[in-house]
Amino acid sequence: MKLHRLDLTGFGPFRETQTVDFDAFDADGVFLITGRTGAGKSSILDGVSFALYGAVPRYEGGERRLRSDHCFLGDPTEVRLEFTVGPRRWRVTRAPEYDRPAKRGGGLTTEPTRAHLEEHVDGAWVGRAAKPREVGILLDEEIGLNAQQFQQVILLAQNKFSRFLLAANDERQALLRTLFGTRRFEKYTNDLEQRRRDAQKEQEAGDAQIATLLTLVERLIDTHDLEGAGDRPDSVTDRRAAAARALRRAEYRHDTARNNRGTAEAAARNAAAALAVAMAYDAAVTELEGARVVLSRLEAESPRIDADRRRLARAQQAETLRATVDAADRAAASHTDAVEASARAQAAWRAAGGADDLDAAIEKFTGDLALWAAAAERERLLIEAEQTVAVHADELRVLSEAVVALDDDLAHLPSLREQLDADLAVLSVRAQRADELRTRRATLSPMIEATVQAAELARSLRAAEEDYARDSAAAAAATEAVTSLLQRRLAGYAGELALALSEGEPCAVCGSAVHPHPATPTDDPVTADDLAAAEVNRDHAAQRAAGAGDRARSARDAHADAAARSGGRPLADLEEHARACDEELREAEAAAVRVAGLVAERGELDVRVVSVQRDRAEKVANRDRIALEHAASVRTVTDLRAEISAARGEFSSVAARVAHTAGRRDIARAAAGARDALTERLRTLTDALADRDARIAASDFADESEVMGALLDPQERTRLDERITAHTGELAAVRSRLLTLELDVLEAPPTDLATARQAATDADTARAAVIAAERDAHNAMVRLRDLLLDVEAAAGSTATLAEEAAVVSRLADTVAGRAPNTMKMELETFVLAAELEEIVAAANLRLTEMSAGRYTLHHSDARAARGRASGLAIEVLDAYTGRLRSPQSLSGGETFLASLALALGLAEVVTSRAGGIRLDTLFVDEGFGSLDPETLELAMRTLDELRAGGRTVGVISHVEAMKEQLPAQVTVEAAGQGPSTIRQNANISR
Repeated sequence: MKLHRLDLTGFGPFRETQTVDFDAFDADGVFLITGRTGAGKSSILDGVSFALYGAVPRYEGGERRLRSDHCFLGDPTEVRLEFTVGPRRWRVTRAPEYDRPAKRGGGLTTEPTRAHLEEHVDGAWVGRAAKPREVGILLDEEIGLNAQQFQQVILLAQNKFSRFLLAANDERQALLRTLFGTRRFEKYTNDLEQRRRDAQKEQEAGDAQIATLLTLVERLIDTHDLEGAGDRPDSVTDRRAAAARALRRAEYRHDTARNNRGTAEAAARNAAAALAVAMAYDAAVTELEGARVVLSRLEAESPRIDADRRRLARAQQAETLRATVDAADRAAASHTDAVEASARAQAAWRAAGGADDLDAAIEKFTGDLALWAAAAERERLLIEAEQTVAVHADELRVLSEAVVALDDDLAHLPSLREQLDADLAVLSVRAQRADELRTRRATLSPMIEATVQAAELARSLRAAEEDYARDSAAAAAATEAVTSLLQRRLAGYAGELALALSEGEPCAVCGSAVHPHPATPTDDPVTADDLAAAEVNRDHAAQRAAGAGDRARSARDAHADAAARSGGRPLADLEEHARACDEELREAEAAAVRVAGLVAERGELDVRVVSVQRDRAEKVANRDRIALEHAASVRTVTDLRAEISAARGEFSSVAARVAHTAGRRDIARAAAGARDALTERLRTLTDALADRDARIAASDFADESEVMGALLDPQERTRLDERITAHTGELAAVRSRLLTLELDVLEAPPTDLATARQAATDADTARAAVIAAERDAHNAMVRLRDLLLDVEAAAGSTATLAEEAAVVSRLADTVAGRAPNTMKMELETFVLAAELEEIVAAANLRLTEMSAGRYTLHHSDARAARGRASGLAIEVLDAYTGRLRSPQSLSGGETFLASLALALGLAEVVTSRAGGIRLDTLFVDEGFGSLDPETLELAMRTLDELRAGGRTVGVISHVEAMKEQLPAQVTVEAAGQGPSTIRQNANISR
């Protein structure tokens, strides 16, 4: 991955767009990002991380202050980065959420987070994603590193170097787990542990099931009295054997009951057959007596049934003549009605003044109506045309009045527009100062706070310096006291040695046997305790002086920082300036609100002018159109009136004349129709009377009245037919059944029904008792057999489960770091330890050179104390002592070198695990100030090796020696109280 260009707008300390051209450093390979503290050097790395991931290394928690504090409300904030991954070149643009002025209605609105990703294809940028989520998904797929991995292998951010080196095993495990994605091994461990618990639960459930089943078996044995002598064992095996013996007893009991049931059922069947014979004989005798009674009754009813049969036959004959008689009656009634209707129609025609020739009159009326129908239609059109003329007249009057009113509005609106423009011109100048005043006020607030803080810190500084002077004097006095005691102690040593000298004995110091001038012992000797007490007092005083010096230094730095931020102006001037600024800002904001209102009013007025003009044009066009239609309607009315006057005659209207004539024609048509109907009815009556008389003469009836008297209604005919049929059928059935019963009674021997019934009841009771006993024995045998089968199946399953549980438990304990795992190392830790060994090996390639062969890193899989994570420890081998040391024992510069080597080794391993991603751009942020010149030279040589193969390395530092060694530079310059700017070395060759 290679970075090409970074644009920062309104981001961090940068207000205006600042650009870093990374391609400009391709020839140099290593370039320096420099600037004073707080200028914004690290914000360049923040911009790269934010563009790619929407996250910033320095803001892992808390408020994300990405938008520049120097931005005005209307200024934009965004970051744009061009980079290449493999053969594809990308450009991502991302903006955080921030407040901006609302486009309508004044006030502020939130500008949402946005992101846009483009790819450079055939010389043009082509959009690939336009939403933050889509951009994030596509970049994750393309880059292959998440944000944390990217910050570990490309953005080696400030204060991040030592995190991995000095981390505890638990923290290092969490970081490696994220970088190498080994959570799946933790899941494997958890899954195996769950399988172990499940296997144990299944085994315990199997044992409990066997115990429960055996309890049910023994309860069933007790219930059915199947227990043998001494069958009360305790073990599961013995209980199963006792249950098997009980099953054999139950089977024998069932066989016995089944034999008893067969004997009882045969006896019950014989008794039931004898009862059936007795009951059949008794029923036959009873039925024979009843059949004789029924036969006597049916024979007595036969004469009445014969009379009904004759009546029904005559009614059926008369029914064949009913239609002829009814047709003659209907024809007579119709003829009478036709005579009356014809008389009424002729009277109406004569009353209307009609002539005798009806057909000629009807023909004349029809011709006249055909001539006047067109004139009647013209009369209807005349009414519609007159109504149209009236409507047009009203519309012309309304439109003319509306046009006059709109002309008045158009004459008045320009003056209102001029007044609004004049007011806007005055207020806009005042409102435009709002942003300037807010910026000025925002600058004054921290200066006032800094001035107040500087005054308070000045008092603290004086007290701290007084304490420092006092403690320094005390420390100096304590040091002098120790020096004095040492001098006295040395002087006292000579006197003590002199007291031990003897003439002729060698001196313990010089070995001479001659002692010409022995020293004189002092009167106030200094003991070792005196000297030790003085040294303790000196050390305590020195510590107090050092602490006081640190406090004084901190107070001095804090006061200097507050004084620098205050700008050196008096507090009263700043507060007065702030009050004046607030007053002007209130006036400007009020003017801005009024300007927004006036702009809205002017817009509404402009819309109103356009609306009035459009409305007037529409009404004028409508008025002209309606005037033309009105003239055409007037001409149509004049023409229709002339045509209708001729067709109206003496009537009030053509429609009245048509209605009168149509009425007379209808009367004539009615008279002619009644005449024709009377002729047809007379012919029909003559034919019907002749047919009726001929049919009656050919029948057994004398006349019409006799036919009508013989007729029966359908219900009566049905009743008679059903009674005759039922009597005939019942008489034949009773005679047949009576003959059969007489033969059966004569052939069957007599039996005692009561005796047979009692015998059948006794046999059935005995059979039921035997069946119940056999059923109970069968149920007990089947239930006991089923339970024993369940016990055997559960025992087999439990044995299998026990074997599986033992295997799963051993594997789960091993993977989880429990016995038999002697290293007490979990599976995930084992995998991560292998990765850590490779990381340490890669780091030592650089650490050995940077430390001149003194230090190498070593991975340790020693067990940690008190149950903490093991297998991921890092130790440092010091070649000077040949002993392993804790990384915490390294000095600041040594820690930086070891951390940098470890970070570079981690970068190489993580990159290879991510699919061999090529890293063409790398950043290192700060830390070089802790190195001595020689070590700095070694570190620079290591960084110089990183650019091999076209890699570009950016180093963030303010160390002067690095400024001299790295001519290719990006300088971040901060104004006194304003935003920062980026200046790129112009001498760099492209």
